[in-house]
Amino acid sequence: MGQYLLQKIGYALLTLFGVVTVIFLLFTILPGDPAKMMLGQNQTEEQVQLVKKKYGFDKPVWQQYLYYLNDLSPLSFHSEDEDNYTYLDEDKYQGVSLFSISNTEVALKWPYLRESFQKSGKDVTAVIAETLPNTMVLAVSAILIAMALGLILGIISVLTKDSWIDKLIQLVSTLGMSVPSFFSAILFAWIFGFVLHEYTNLNMTGSLYAVDDFGEGIYIQWKNLILPAVVLGIRPLAVVTQLVRNSMLEVLGQDYIRTAKAKGLSFARIIRKHALKNSLNPVVTAISGWFASMLAGAVFVEYIFGWNGLGKEIVDALNTLDLPVIMGAVIVIATLFIIINILVDVVYGWLDPKISR
Repeated sequence: MGQYLLQKIGYALLTLFGVVTVIFLLFTILPGDPAKMMLGQNQTEEQVQLVKKKYGFDKPVWQQYLYYLNDLSPLSFHSEDEDNYTYLDEDKYQGVSLFSISNTEVALKWPYLRESFQKSGKDVTAVIAETLPNTMVLAVSAILIAMALGLILGIISVLTKDSWIDKLIQLVSTLGMSVPSFFSAILFAWIFGFVLHEYTNLNMTGSLYAVDDFGEGIYIQWKNLILPAVVLGIRPLAVVTQLVRNSMLEVLGQDYIRTAKAKGLSFARIIRKHALKNSLNPVVTAISGWFASMLAGAVFVEYIFGWNGLGKEIVDALNTLDLPVIMGAVIVIATLFIIINILVDVVYGWLDPKISR
């Protein structure tokens, strides 16, 4: 199991390196001068040149790429020259110097995602730290809804196989998988937040935190979580329902299930003790992929519902061409995606030990 886990981590690091490379090259070839984006309209040529020198934008693309990798790497190399971009500035890098080689310091630090172009030089890490928790709350809530209802509907579908209830569940699941999230978000916001607002008391837009009427404090507005969580959970709910049904029907046809029936075990006990656990492998795999993709898919849902999460921040950054925020957010989402997949592989190996051999 240990060797299997190390191998997965190695593949994950290579994947992350590829993502960083693609993201950097993609946004480097975009038209526009990063220095001018940072300064806005009221800039002089002297200011532009100073910003380019400060952030390394005056260097060739390959050198800028090495600078970017150095910023992201926990183990990094820094010049002792204060005018050099890679100087170990305590205001920029959060870390400690380990040792020096010639005029180069080797440091251990947190990955540096650089500064926002549009938020007065605010660190991208701080921007993400403020919005990512809201997205995580939304994604976790959506996946819990999908798992709970998906397991229930899947089991009901198995117990009522080929009945009108089974066919209705399959029809609803198919519709859930085919409807885009942004369309569901608009529809749910209009119906439950506007048309039925008198009965639901739900808002069309709103985030997790709200300011009280007197502006004296911030409180959690849980009801604003309901609509975006349900909308975000519709597609994984449909997938989980179908997977549970198909997997459980396949498991129920195995020889050991027939043996359990021959021993006189009740059907409910067979489902609970034998069929359910052995049919969870594909469900766990699907949930991992959906949970990670929710962090990216939440972009449309958060924007439509006005949920102040990382997805809405990405849209705002795209509108203002705030490249460091966009790049940092994509890298963080990719990292979370990779971490989640590694954790799921561990769980998958626990459910089926033959996989990790």
